[in-house]
Amino acid sequence: MQPDKTKDEFISTLSHEIRTPLTSIKGFSKTMLDNWDKLDDASKKKFLNIILEQSDRLINLVENVLSIAKTARETEIILKEINLSKLIKNVCDIVKINYKNKDFKIISSTMINSMADKDRLEQVFVNIVENACKYSSKDSDIEIRIENKCDFNVVSIKNFGSYIEEKEIEHIFEKFYRIDNYLTSTAQGSGLGLYIAKMLIEKMNGNIKVNSSKEEDFTEFLVYIPVMEPERMTQKVKIQANKPREVTDV
Repeated sequence: MQPDKTKDEFISTLSHEIRTPLTSIKGFSKTMLDNWDKLDDASKKKFLNIILEQSDRLINLVENVLSIAKTARETEIILKEINLSKLIKNVCDIVKINYKNKDFKIISSTMINSMADKDRLEQVFVNIVENACKYSSKDSDIEIRIENKCDFNVVSIKNFGSYIEEKEIEHIFEKFYRIDNYLTSTAQGSGLGLYIAKMLIEKMNGNIKVNSSKEEDFTEFLVYIPVMEPERMTQKVKIQANKPREVTDV
């Protein structure tokens, strides 16, 4: 696709995404102003909640677009030691504010460290965990597992009640792409969160993969983050220590 056409499509889609919450905010505000004395308290509260939700949606969209702009300008990535367990717990606390009905099951060693930019990595996981909450069945929990696999620490974020077809998986990290099913039709989103998450994790020399099973009715995001160099050396020492020793005569 030509750059100018891509730019035009981006602006067109962005304009549509911005117009939708703005139209709702204006419409419900006008309804309340024109009919304040006729509306009961329950209706007023309902309309105000809609205005609040649409305002949050607009703020998230603007923040995501700003993130794309910053990343496009080669945002500086500062790599340092990060304790993944602490970071994931903090992310769950942040997401829990908007998803009070969700519980998070975290399975992790307390000493799994990675080389990453803390703020950017937190942004990655907030986007993915929010996505898992948004597109899972109402009463299901979110399972998060942190483990080491050679040169990478892998964070698995699994939600239940959702399934992504294989033909969709290759597109879900594209700008503004949203899967067309009953879950996405009832959940609001801009289609930018996963695009930003993949861009940022790749800048930290990591990667994101997706598994989904129709039979088991789950979707799992696997985030690969480079381990700390001392941790890698420790792994090698442990392997050497477990090797059988030669018996020599004295």
